[in-house]
Amino acid sequence: MSKVFHQPQSGNDMPRFAGRSTMMRLPAMDSAAGLDAAFIGVPLDIGTSLRAGTRFGPRQIRAESVMIRPYNMATGAAPFDSLSVADIGDVAINTYNLLESVRVIEAAYDELMAHPVIPLTLGGDHTITLPILRAIARKHGPVGLVHVDAHTDTNDDMFGEKIAHGTTFRRAVEEGLLDCKRVVQIGQRAQGYASGDFQWGVDQGFRLVQAEQCWHRSLTPLMEEVRAQIGAGPVYLSFDIDGIDPAWAPGTGTPEVGGLTSIQALEIVRGCRGMNLVGCDLVEVSPPYDLSGNTSQLGANLLYEMLCVLPGVTYR
Repeated sequence: MSKVFHQPQSGNDMPRFAGRSTMMRLPAMDSAAGLDAAFIGVPLDIGTSLRAGTRFGPRQIRAESVMIRPYNMATGAAPFDSLSVADIGDVAINTYNLLESVRVIEAAYDELMAHPVIPLTLGGDHTITLPILRAIARKHGPVGLVHVDAHTDTNDDMFGEKIAHGTTFRRAVEEGLLDCKRVVQIGQRAQGYASGDFQWGVDQGFRLVQAEQCWHRSLTPLMEEVRAQIGAGPVYLSFDIDGIDPAWAPGTGTPEVGGLTSIQALEIVRGCRGMNLVGCDLVEVSPPYDLSGNTSQLGANLLYEMLCVLPGVTYR
């Protein structure tokens, strides 16, 4: 059976304010069977610590994705001519129980990993990355990580809870999901409760690139270094939208001033080209805090850029 290269519904065939309510107006599928990459939503916000609303992230990211066209004019990427891609809907989380939601997400991604598919996840708060990494590590072993975020998300606990959006990567290390020498965190900033709040990951072997190291510069040279560190092994890209300065992305739960620009965000994602990406996510978009839709639109574009750098994409 020949592979089907699904195409986003064109704005010349159907007005952009109408048509499919899927990511980039791609076909909706019930299964990842036959797909090379799949957009999937995880509408969770009960792991947040300040402002909720990320449960609406996947729906609004899809709504804002209608402007994205198939061909990347900057890089030449032609993902829909190269990979079979579709939108496989949302994980049916339990909105009253965080730990049960984590179990449901993990089970859903275990099913996904039965297929040779790369998941592109629309979050959802950053709690969702832990169960996703559990499923991915069962298939690929410990993975490298490119983590863009205002925060390290390496807290030991939050209000005594071990699972929350700020504990994700400490649990991932403790559970052996990450290859710590191949982990890079970019964009961390603001204040801590103690002077060593960013140090835990560094002590495990992470490279930490604080936001101040990124100010007033292109991040293309940094990504050359990151590619060399990550090497040929499997790697996961986790992009928290609060890594971007709230001037560009105010619609998030824990905004911090002094962040990355939208241009630097593009440089980071495009700089992942050539890595053996086995999964990506874009998390922490909270649409109620940005009625303009700009944060969701940026999130949608970053997910498209992630698709463009997946293994097997043709460049024209």
